[in-house]
Amino acid sequence: MPQIAKIAVAAAIYGIDRPFDYRIPPQMEGRVQPGMRVAIPFGRGNRLSDGVVLAVGEPSKEDRLKAVQTVLDREPVLSETNIQLALWMREQYFCTVYDAIRGMLPAGLWYSLREKWKLAPGTEREDLYRVAGEDAACVHLADLLCSHGGEAELGEIQQSFDGRDPWPALQKLEQAGVLVRQAEGIPAVKDKLEERVALAMEPEEAMALVSARRRRAPLQYQVVKVLCEMGEASAKEVCYFTGASLATLRALRKQALITMYQQEVFRSPARKMGDPSPTTMTLNEPQRNAADGLWALMEPKRPEAALLYGVTGSGKTQVYMDLIRRGLQQGRGAMVLVPEIALTPQLMERFAGCFGQQVAILHSGLSVGERYDEWKRVRSGAAMVVVGTRSAVFAPVQNLGLVVLDEEQEPSYQSEQTPRYHARDIARYRCGKEGALLLLGSATPSVETMYQAQKGRYHLFTLEQRFNQQALPNVTVVDMRAELKAGHGGIVSRPLRKALQETFDRGEQAILFVNRRGSSNLVLCGECGQSPSCPRCSVHLTYHRANGRLMCHYCGYSQPLPSRCPECGGEFGFAGAGTQKVEEELLALFPHATVLRMDTDTVTGVQGHAKMLTRFREENISVLVGTQMIAKGLDFENVTLVGAVAADQGLYMEDYRGGERTFSLLTQVAGRAGRGGKKGQAFIQTFTPDHEIIQCASRQDYDGFYRQEIRMRQLRGAPPFADYFVVHVTGREELEVMRVCARLHQALEQMLRHTMEEKTPWRILGPAPAAVVKVNHRYRYRLTLQTQNTKQVRGLVGYLVQQAQNDPANRKVSVYADINPQS
Repeated sequence: MPQIAKIAVAAAIYGIDRPFDYRIPPQMEGRVQPGMRVAIPFGRGNRLSDGVVLAVGEPSKEDRLKAVQTVLDREPVLSETNIQLALWMREQYFCTVYDAIRGMLPAGLWYSLREKWKLAPGTEREDLYRVAGEDAACVHLADLLCSHGGEAELGEIQQSFDGRDPWPALQKLEQAGVLVRQAEGIPAVKDKLEERVALAMEPEEAMALVSARRRRAPLQYQVVKVLCEMGEASAKEVCYFTGASLATLRALRKQALITMYQQEVFRSPARKMGDPSPTTMTLNEPQRNAADGLWALMEPKRPEAALLYGVTGSGKTQVYMDLIRRGLQQGRGAMVLVPEIALTPQLMERFAGCFGQQVAILHSGLSVGERYDEWKRVRSGAAMVVVGTRSAVFAPVQNLGLVVLDEEQEPSYQSEQTPRYHARDIARYRCGKEGALLLLGSATPSVETMYQAQKGRYHLFTLEQRFNQQALPNVTVVDMRAELKAGHGGIVSRPLRKALQETFDRGEQAILFVNRRGSSNLVLCGECGQSPSCPRCSVHLTYHRANGRLMCHYCGYSQPLPSRCPECGGEFGFAGAGTQKVEEELLALFPHATVLRMDTDTVTGVQGHAKMLTRFREENISVLVGTQMIAKGLDFENVTLVGAVAADQGLYMEDYRGGERTFSLLTQVAGRAGRGGKKGQAFIQTFTPDHEIIQCASRQDYDGFYRQEIRMRQLRGAPPFADYFVVHVTGREELEVMRVCARLHQALEQMLRHTMEEKTPWRILGPAPAAVVKVNHRYRYRLTLQTQNTKQVRGLVGYLVQQAQNDPANRKVSVYADINPQS
């Protein structure tokens, strides 16, 4: 009796997701193993899909099970621990097991399936037409196959049917035994191979053979001479050093003087090696105390979690490096996660200088091939230290000892795509399973993390001073209302302008933080007040002066700026400021200064962040203007001035985290100044200078901010005192979306009343529109369940989403859920 494989199928939506049983054909027994990808038929039409084997079971008596079609991997790409993590993620984040697995693996590892149909062995042309009979579709299919030599790809078949469905004909001929289906996986990226050359005999013997014909074949002589010196080399290098061609190498191979073979080489991203000197690892006393305390948690190889709370510039990175160094001495690997790609170049430079080729880098700015090869280096154990962004938390680090989340408060650690995981949760799970230390580092920890530390659930270590004993920057709060009253309506206030001029005169550098890209975020008609809006989304268009176009930052729609208002013919005016407008004003104010703008409009291509930051440092550019990608983690010794141009923008957002994010951004951006031996200063421009968040940020007073924020969270029942389960409903018809949302509210309320204990408080909010109700022609509404995050509640929400997805009445909408979304 054949064995069965339990498979997570790609084509299965969350509503029907479960491990599906498939029969393993006799010829595949032993090849199909847990953690491998396979191609299988799925659904009523037996359409081909790929899937991941979760387990291989005992032989089955069930004859009706479908069979595995093709094994796509030579060896498992997932371990048993990975599979367990995927099952845990399904329960936590309301996603399919396959979606969780796909999020773990690099894009270069995935296949696209190519499906072929061909005549069954022993089938003659006459047999095919006999089975086709009078069925016009079958006859058409038979004609196509015969004209293509007995086989054709599914795409060719579908194209030839000109919009008609070929599946009934394919199934009829397959069931009759005259057609068979074959599937093969086309990898997203292939292994990079290099041709190598080596001597096939002892060097003395080889030189003796070619010396006799040195004049007749000088290039052959040179090739052998080079190989005698180098031992072996790539064919490309040998040809470069000798001037020989591949034909020369093949002639030597034919004479059995050399051997040629192919060897895999890794596509490693370009990296700059930082200072490898011991001074990069020298810790001051507070750092040493923190490192020793953290190592005491890490050394026993048991799961622990800790918060390293240190002011900006206190040297948290050096503590990370010291722990990694100790761990490597014991053969233990480490991961260091950062929230922004912009932070990886500087961090990579420092880590590569200390740990060399043991460091791998993983983030979306790499090419598919580079990321795939870095992942393979980690998996093989060649790289024991991983530096990367959110998805690097899944890296297959050997003997994991430490996971660091630097700037752990950042919202970018939570995925906005399925699966909607938070890197901190995945890291905590992995540390628990692998006996590693989870280290959260920040100058402005999230309220949830600090609460856990205050309650003793996380160990707390504090760095209260900067590494070089330099004082924190002086922070000046600029009242922009007073600027307007004085008749100064510019973006750059007079105090900030004066400080910029003094900074440039000293040959020092500045950073200006603007939390919007583009030129003006609002374009208004001066006559009728109309503002151009996106036809696909419920937002106004942002003006980009660089290309003279109005653009939507949600769906990418753009149009030229009209010369006149299309409603009344009035002239347009501009309000608000983005990075482009700030750049223009700076160039007008300081014609001799150099300005570099860094936002998603200017950072393009692989290593784009690294190139711009290198330019800023090496060319000593006067001022760097950018969005939040420049607000944290960057370390430039010559930057002595920082300005937050519009500090109010995040204070009044609908999210309960608005105050926390504003405080964190302002504190972090101020901390970019004065990190070397020079005194730093920062300016916060605001229309609400007395706001308590602004005041706390100006004093760099996290403790004061935390005390008031935790009280507010408790009153609101917000995290960490409860959790928000959000059920999202989206669709192209607003009334239909609202109707489904109302029905889900009623169903959820009934389930909660019948299942929840009286002592467990809960509250349902909504249906309510999202902050931006329409994006790319789809309306977005949500239900919010406010309660404790328990297995019972997750089960109820998961069941609600599954039933909604399976309900034919909801076919016009999409329903999904997540926990504590960041937006």
